[in-house]
Amino acid sequence: MQTSRFRKRPLAMLTAASLLPFVLLSPPALAECERGDLDTLYCDENGDMVADRPSDESEWANPNTLIFAYTPVEDPAIYSDIWQPFIDHLSEVTERDVRFFAVQSNAAQVEAMRSGRLHIAGFSTGPTPFAVNLAGAVPFALMGSDDGQFGYTLQLFTHVDSDIESLEDLKGKRVAHTSPTSNSGNLAPRALLPELGITPDEDYDVVYSGSHDQSMLGVVARDYDAAPVASEVVERMAARGLYDEEDVRLIYESDRFPTTSYNYAHNLHPDLVEKIEEAFFTFDFVGTELGNEFEGVEKFIPINYKDNWQVIRTIQAANDVRYTRENLE
Repeated sequence: MQTSRFRKRPLAMLTAASLLPFVLLSPPALAECERGDLDTLYCDENGDMVADRPSDESEWANPNTLIFAYTPVEDPAIYSDIWQPFIDHLSEVTERDVRFFAVQSNAAQVEAMRSGRLHIAGFSTGPTPFAVNLAGAVPFALMGSDDGQFGYTLQLFTHVDSDIESLEDLKGKRVAHTSPTSNSGNLAPRALLPELGITPDEDYDVVYSGSHDQSMLGVVARDYDAAPVASEVVERMAARGLYDEEDVRLIYESDRFPTTSYNYAHNLHPDLVEKIEEAFFTFDFVGTELGNEFEGVEKFIPINYKDNWQVIRTIQAANDVRYTRENLE
């Protein structure tokens, strides 16, 4: 990986424990309104499945410093450098100081936005509905190509020297899922694999690794017999030389899912939201470390949660997922 040409800013970690005092200061429940699956803090009068901006303008947030967080990764310091070109662009367009915060977990990231400490965030596919319903996150962009294509697949890998040649061979094995809320790392396999004759927890033992990175490295080290992971993550790992593609074998791949969603907090001032969206949709990936890291990505493309996350909500419903803070943990 190239050495970053961009200056570093202080890197902080957001953890669930560090956010607890702020979570307890969450505002009281709103008056009765239409809200669907949204937490009682939010309303959804227009039926778009995301939190409405508060009707009282005095509740609109318009901070001088914007906090941006990307989904939890194995090495936050590297991603601080990778995101710096975009942080600089976002700062220039919004005319605000922008700071990158590394998050330790999906739960900490959601709690940060819920408590008002996080203004803009990239949430992983599976946790996105939790962010929408528990934290008032508003998904508006995905990374994609110039022709508007985006997404990733669930890939299931085993070690190249294992005796696993097909899904059927997973029976009796020890398989690493990532975390309970992960789409490709847990919920999608639980929804899709039974239709193919293999049921997690019944036909094979599920062990949670904590992340896609750990699942893949565990397969390489033969700590796990196999693992379902997100294609985009393992592709980036291979590009950074974190594992040798010759050491693993692909035994299953799904259709495509939407990838990381980019969100703003529902209560941001509309003028600020307009500038944030302008920054995302005018950013040029070409020649930046961000562009090098996310191969095949050329721009941010506009999306909406109701349409683009329908397949994910269907998978989560099949797993009887409820969007509660206890389930997120």
